[in-house]
Amino acid sequence: MLKVLKPGLYSTIQDLGRFGHRDIGVPISGAMDVESVKKANMLLENDENAAVIEITMTGPTLLFDTTSYICLSGAHIVATLNNQPIDNYTVLKVEKGDILSYGRLETGFRGYLAIKGGFQSKKVLDSHSLFFPVTKSARLKDGDEIPYKETLSYEPKISEIKIEEHFEKNTLKVYKGPEFSLLSDGQLMEIFAKPYTVSKENNRMAYQLSELITGHSHSMLTSGTLPGTVQLTPAGRMIILMKDGQTTGGYPRILQLSEESISVLAQKKYGDELKFKLV
Repeated sequence: MLKVLKPGLYSTIQDLGRFGHRDIGVPISGAMDVESVKKANMLLENDENAAVIEITMTGPTLLFDTTSYICLSGAHIVATLNNQPIDNYTVLKVEKGDILSYGRLETGFRGYLAIKGGFQSKKVLDSHSLFFPVTKSARLKDGDEIPYKETLSYEPKISEIKIEEHFEKNTLKVYKGPEFSLLSDGQLMEIFAKPYTVSKENNRMAYQLSELITGHSHSMLTSGTLPGTVQLTPAGRMIILMKDGQTTGGYPRILQLSEESISVLAQKKYGDELKFKLV
């Protein structure tokens, strides 16, 4: 078991998502930054869908009670194992009684803790991902215990990697959304010619941008949405749906983020700057 001594700001269990249930209004959920999760699971030779802990800005304090191997990825949050500094994208052995602690956030916004074999929490609708209306819990709390498989010995093919962090980019690659044709030339110029900043309204459901563009008066039937869908409100506010976002919406869907750009945006916080590029 992994025991939660301190939960951090917002720590959750996530895999790649809960698929096949959007017809009954259940979001995909899953890890916000899939790119970082896949890299950590790759180093541990896990299935890419193995469950991890997603850590937002301020990390938890965790106690291991069984031998295994771990790997950190995503945001650079100062971390120690038994008070010794450890790095991202490095396979580390943990023993019974070891304590993993997190300190200050340096870059990015969401970090990940992967373990050999993945965390073995209960699956709901074929996914480990926490999402309150489905799993009855939204995040980890003090005293929670998360099962994982004991691994006494493991020799990774690759024990560490050095990478160019994708979340240091500030360009979001987007495709045309279903209502892209409703945009005027002036609105298109606004969207692609200037930078935007992340507003205080940002979470696992959606990111809002602080700057407005010219509004609109278009009405439409409620239609399907996906993670990465960019909606435009009548007031000119752009809202980017994320992994826990609703499955339908009534605002024009003007753009759709690429999968990589969803991971890039997931590492942005209030005040960070970004821009759009049509692909």
